[in-house]
Amino acid sequence: MRLLVFGKSGQVATELARRLPGEVTARFLGRAEADLTDPAACAMQIGDCDAVINAAAWTAVDKAEAEEAAATVVNGDAPAAMGRACAAQGIPFLQVSTDYVFDGSGDRAFRPDDPTGPQGAYGRSKLAGEIGVRGSGARHLILRTSWVVSAHGTNFVKTMLRLGRERDALSVVADQIGGPTPAAAIADALLTAAGALVAGHPGGTHHFAGAPDTTWADFARAIMARAGLACTISDIPSSAWPTPARRPANSRLDCSAFTSAFGIARPDWRAGLDDILQELTA
Repeated sequence: MRLLVFGKSGQVATELARRLPGEVTARFLGRAEADLTDPAACAMQIGDCDAVINAAAWTAVDKAEAEEAAATVVNGDAPAAMGRACAAQGIPFLQVSTDYVFDGSGDRAFRPDDPTGPQGAYGRSKLAGEIGVRGSGARHLILRTSWVVSAHGTNFVKTMLRLGRERDALSVVADQIGGPTPAAAIADALLTAAGALVAGHPGGTHHFAGAPDTTWADFARAIMARAGLACTISDIPSSAWPTPARRPANSRLDCSAFTSAFGIARPDWRAGLDDILQELTA
């Protein structure tokens, strides 16, 4: 299988490059080769492959509040253009999306067919991408995930490790709950799903997130404990840590349809965290 991957240095793209099976080849396009602020140019890169994965995105959630138009080009217009190019050539297209497309209300896990209702610019931009991909005519997989972590880039695990070494105590939000998801597990899921789509699977919209669901504060406590750091974590409400963009209180994702369709269970983030810590300390 020959893949074309938009993204090169991000968490998921990095793990895709590291985890390619022997029978899979991939061409990775960074910003220098494919700038998502130019959707038409990105679409022109598509060809000579069996499937396309878009692992690139505008991920600066707070910055999107002030620059929503720019975020929407990257997260909305570019995937739509990629999807249309894939449709024209009969190539399956896989798009990574987010729990932020939901309003974060309630206390049950969101199903793929639940109504969307993003609370902020980032979520609206990612939802625009979903709508564009569905309307592109491409056979596609939209994979919503949450709380992505890895040994690469900027993420919650690396931030907590840095702060945990610098401080004796931290206050962390405890009224937001979701599933931390190792980027390595997302990469494996995308590779499996890409193979299935190439073989004729119809795709659709699916959820994939780590288990068990937890709060940011409890996740932070697990990071400190597993890293052997003595930093104490105190629970605070979201209101005590205001940010330009509202974060969903409920980021739980029901992943049962993805498990049924592709045979991939939710990854245990605790095992993934151990792998990340081992890599960072190697």
